[in-house]
Amino acid sequence: MPAKSKAQQKAAGAALSAKRGETKVSDLQGASKDMYDSMSEDELEDFASTDRKDLPEKKD
Repeated sequence: MPAKSKAQQKAAGAALSAKRGETKVSDLQGASKDMYDSMSEDELEDFASTDRKDLPEKKD
């Protein structure tokens, strides 16, 4: 499932980084923390790998 906004894609990238142990979970805030808790690594990878070129900054 692709991300629907640039903000969502960035949050997924941050959560994915924490899932992989590359960043601290305590550094996560807001949506990225929620995504970390509720999504699998595969789901986060799908969101984070979305091309940001044609995405809006935020979802309406």
